[in-house]
Amino acid sequence: MEKSFFILMLSTVSVAFFHALAPDHWMPFAVIGRAQKWSNLKLLFITFISGIGHVGISVIFSVIGIALGFTLDKLHKFEGGRGSIALWLLIGFGIAYMLWGIKQAHSHKHDDIEAEKLKKQTISVWIMFAVVILGPCEPLIPLAFLGYNFGWLGIISVSIIFSVVTLIMMLVQSFLALKGIQLIKYDIAERYAHAFAGLVIALTGVLVMVLGI
Repeated sequence: MEKSFFILMLSTVSVAFFHALAPDHWMPFAVIGRAQKWSNLKLLFITFISGIGHVGISVIFSVIGIALGFTLDKLHKFEGGRGSIALWLLIGFGIAYMLWGIKQAHSHKHDDIEAEKLKKQTISVWIMFAVVILGPCEPLIPLAFLGYNFGWLGIISVSIIFSVVTLIMMLVQSFLALKGIQLIKYDIAERYAHAFAGLVIALTGVLVMVLGI
């Protein structure tokens, strides 16, 4: 029993690690952070809060589903449906942000649009936050069902380990990606920073959708 429990926990760490490698878990934060010139602390804070919501919703759905006697297949289909919606929203958000970024790059009324620009940037953060939360942690569901073989202790242990590993991966990857993007110092990169961010976000959604990760 102890050996089986240890293998489950080790599997949870591995699955969470590879799941969090998907670019939709960290790339949007890095490119938005670069475009809006976030501090390191702001990047980590927004990524952390988004990550809490991302894994938290899936944990809640998994626990409720198991408690109500839902089958693994039923929960997996539900999470898969949420995932498709989240990816389409991510692509849509990326395209909208890219178009707004192009508009900003060609605007000559700099002083008149600062208030609008700040408002748009704030809205964009909230939209991205909502999209990330909506995106499910599908690999968590079968792990939670396996954890149920060890009672609620198994479910709680799986949920905590999966959440911690996912959050750490999101924070580390977002931070490193931001530092890498900040090395780009060309004037055109500054002018079209928002448009570039939107394009990358949209392409990230497409990549994840195509690869099914």
